[in-house]
Amino acid sequence: MHPALSIIVFSTLSGLGYGLAFMLGLGVLDPAASATKVAHLTALALISGGLISSTLHLGNPQRAWRALSQWRSSWLSREGVLAVFAFVPLVWSALACWVWDDYHPVPGLLGALLSAGTVYCTAMIYASLRSVDAWHTRLTPAVFLLFAVSGGAMLATLFAHAGGGDARIPGLLAAVALIAAWTVKLSWWKRLRLLVPTSSPESATGLGYIGKVSLFERPHVNENYLTREMGYQIARKHADKLRRIALIFGAAVPAIILALMLLVVPEAGLGSSLAAAFAALCFAAGVFVERWLFFAEARHAVMNYYGG
Repeated sequence: MHPALSIIVFSTLSGLGYGLAFMLGLGVLDPAASATKVAHLTALALISGGLISSTLHLGNPQRAWRALSQWRSSWLSREGVLAVFAFVPLVWSALACWVWDDYHPVPGLLGALLSAGTVYCTAMIYASLRSVDAWHTRLTPAVFLLFAVSGGAMLATLFAHAGGGDARIPGLLAAVALIAAWTVKLSWWKRLRLLVPTSSPESATGLGYIGKVSLFERPHVNENYLTREMGYQIARKHADKLRRIALIFGAAVPAIILALMLLVVPEAGLGSSLAAAFAALCFAAGVFVERWLFFAEARHAVMNYYGG
């Protein structure tokens, strides 16, 4: 599949934003601290930036609102509806923090639940597609949710070290979520490597009973929408290299920094804040590469008709 930059930016930024909103909804930071106030604005900014980025992939962005009407059958529509609803408790929690220096459990927990639900719906847009074997697995929503929690916990750790409260709780949550996220992602990659496509030229044409089907002539001589969007291919050696980059930046570097902060420098301060910021940036870079591979390595069944 074609790795569209707007969708990769959307899933990366919104995942971080909803993850941070989830952590704030659990009340892990001190609502009276200035750093926590900034954290609320950061979560809303990341979510808004991600959602705006997602509209850039549409042919007619001004009609994006119409996607909200199909929530009974479409995961994309459910994602949009939950994203809109989530803003209510998230803004309420932000106002409670900014105006009253307080944490309100009901809107906080509701915002956390809706944030997790929105990320789940985003993942199910892909996991529900039977035409893309790589995505059609329960591991896909697990990966999206765990990466969102990991990123949110790392950002919460950053704001805790910047004066937002006790950094040990979000730090421990970030370490556990990071290990879980990459463990599931490695399982996802292993499944992809061993995957036997459910759709083949024989099943696609219905001629499998005769024997092996080979392409005589492509349906289109020139490149078209299907070959651009569904027929993207990446060499195995490049995919392996990008996986290593994703693991180094998204897993190894943040894990080492988190371990050092938990064991050596648990107190808040400028040094620990910069280290936490670097860990979060590395994680975001690793997730960006992981999301690029998520699309680039996926194969759509329609390519059976193009010899792909």
